[in-house]
Amino acid sequence: PAARAQGAEYPARQVTLVVPYAAGGFADIRARKIAEKLGKALDATVIIDNKTGAGGVLGTAAIAKAPADGSVIGMGNLAPLAVNISLLGKLPYDPATDVVPVILIERSPLVLSAAPNQGLASVADVIAKAKAEPGKITYGSSGVGGAHHLSGVMFGRQAGIQIVHVPYKGGGNAATDLLAGHIAMMFEMGYAALPSIEAGKIKPLAVTSSHRVSLLPNVPTMAEAGLPGFESYNWQGVIAPKGTPPAIVARLNKELNAILQMPDVRDSIVSQASEPAGGTPEEFAAFIKAETAKWAELIRAANIKPE
Repeated sequence: PAARAQGAEYPARQVTLVVPYAAGGFADIRARKIAEKLGKALDATVIIDNKTGAGGVLGTAAIAKAPADGSVIGMGNLAPLAVNISLLGKLPYDPATDVVPVILIERSPLVLSAAPNQGLASVADVIAKAKAEPGKITYGSSGVGGAHHLSGVMFGRQAGIQIVHVPYKGGGNAATDLLAGHIAMMFEMGYAALPSIEAGKIKPLAVTSSHRVSLLPNVPTMAEAGLPGFESYNWQGVIAPKGTPPAIVARLNKELNAILQMPDVRDSIVSQASEPAGGTPEEFAAFIKAETAKWAELIRAANIKPE
């Protein structure tokens, strides 16, 4: 009963939601929507604290080291929770033990698109051209070890082709070069690719989710395009510092699951070509564990090293 009371009385004061990325970005936009709804649900003020740097590592470290009383929670995502441990080897926190998963908010598939001057209309075209001219097809990314890059590595390995990675400082710069035809193709976040796809400036070849994206109903999945089991997502959820009382984690999980059922929240996620998630803390923990193992294997097999 004492533990239940702890959850019911929570929060005693304002809650800080740490976002490990810059204001105005994808993670921040989602966090602000969640914070507004969570504040109403908890009858408290939920403030956003953007702690940027080191590709999400600094903000995630701040969450891990915060007081474990529910006063600080944060957004946790693919790179700092599942990829960087294999890519960088040493982090200022252990993603497996120093944070508590609360809930998976969303999974964001990527869209493989080709520049208009490449004559590539399908994944089969890419594979055929890459086999005929190994090392000729380039793909851009937001940098080494991001979802854009890892998706490209997975594609090359699974299709048995040599494609050349061109890392940029941020996905926006890569997208600009894709439009100009300086790179052949790119795995891009759906929300970022949509305007160029709708304007007919780039050609979508496939999506990386297990099923088609509702905003791109005519674009096949990578699996449908001939690469069975191919799935990659950028994803984000809510995490708390290690030692946060289970009753508080349960309360947050309950409120956030309810928030994810709200039509305006679902619309804001789906309109950015993402998939609303939800579920239990245990399911989110299992998901992080599976993602960590999957990308660790790829990073090791492809011998990917940080920039």
